[in-house]
Amino acid sequence: MIRVVRDWRAVPGEARGASVALGNFDGVHRGHIKVLQAAHAARPDAPRAVLSFAPHPREFFRPDDPPFRLTLEAERAAALQAQGVDILYELRFDRAFAMSPATDFIGDILHRGIGACHLACGADFAFGHRRGGDVALLRTEAEALGIGLSIVPHLDDAEGPISSTRIRRLLQDGYPERAAALLGRPHTIRGIVAHGDARGRTIGFPTANIALGRHLEPARGVYAVTATLPDGRVVRGVANIGRRPTVAEGAIARLEAHLFDFDGDLYGQDLAVSLHHFIRDERKFESFAALQAQIVRDAEEAKDRLRTAFL
Repeated sequence: MIRVVRDWRAVPGEARGASVALGNFDGVHRGHIKVLQAAHAARPDAPRAVLSFAPHPREFFRPDDPPFRLTLEAERAAALQAQGVDILYELRFDRAFAMSPATDFIGDILHRGIGACHLACGADFAFGHRRGGDVALLRTEAEALGIGLSIVPHLDDAEGPISSTRIRRLLQDGYPERAAALLGRPHTIRGIVAHGDARGRTIGFPTANIALGRHLEPARGVYAVTATLPDGRVVRGVANIGRRPTVAEGAIARLEAHLFDFDGDLYGQDLAVSLHHFIRDERKFESFAALQAQIVRDAEEAKDRLRTAFL
């Protein structure tokens, strides 16, 4: 399991001396993976680590912005673990941290705090008070402290640099397949299953309901999905993301997933739902019966979309 360290002032001896990738790593997309690979390639003998922040600095400085996160902390840690990361230094981003000079970040945290033996970051990595530190300063200061540094250029495809911003836009426009190509895996929304109004159960389509919370809200509508259960099993399903205009006008946006061939109790448990295909936009139906008929059609289309590609 990945080890999460939150206090740079009290890093255990066995969590020191790592080769460390720096950044927010929201989404852990293919560009981020290139930075992870550079850190490991430079020092394959050292533990593999990531230094990131919680909350995301944008959440701290702009708390009134709409939710934008591709991966919350637990999902980010799971994605990093899947890439072979041993240690996640998940540092608390607060006002004191934001006010710290860039040189303190290097000397106090990277050198004396976590004892990094090597660093890797993107070419636009910035840090310290008012983002006053850049890769030029990082190179100079790290070299003086005997720490290696790999500066990793943007990973591009035919449409430009791969970035979290670009992935967010694709998801909001209803293109989960294109977002998955940049992520290297399907976009996943992870959360605790909450009780709903049980309306779906009355028509043979019980749903697992997850509040989007701080997650980015993708295009509202119906998706073909897979869900990873708490025991690790992966099952297919169909999900709606939105506000359910036919039955609950004005409700808070959430994800409602109906899982095929599954009748267990998931309330209060952690569920990860991956978006594979966008089926249709959310819309309001003239009656609940019309909605019920459409749900049946949506489920069949989701099964068709997933039949050959998954499971």
